Amino acid sequence: VQLQAYGGGLVQAGDSLRLSCAASGLTFSNYAMGWFRQAPGKEREFVAAMGWITGSTYYADSVKGRFTISRDNAKNRVYLQMSNLKPEDTAGYYCASKISRTGSIYEWTDFGSWGQGTLVTVSS
Repeated sequence: VQLQAYGGGLVQAGDSLRLSCAASGLTFSNYAMGWFRQAPGKEREFVAAMGWITGSTYYADSVKGRFTISRDNAKNRVYLQMSNLKPEDTAGYYCASKISRTGSIYEWTDFGSWGQGTLVTVSS
């Protein structure tokens, strides 16, 4: 399984940005997909995930209403549309895949494969 996240950049507070994650080496529709982020000096945290069942989405409280996760199974892509960005959203963003239906979709340790991350910097 290979995942590659891209689309990060430097934006101003209030701006929008869309992250993409390209997946290969897997039957994409069999995997739940998630986005996590890690800021310097902080632990990796859950951002959003989309489960195996079409339409099942999960969000961290800090991004609910501002971020939207979506996936295109035909293209093996998962997206994270981020709007009304805040300086506290600054972090490296990582996409991850999870085939197992056990464990938690909120825990990064339950995701088996990871992309290399893309940096999002939000200036005030």
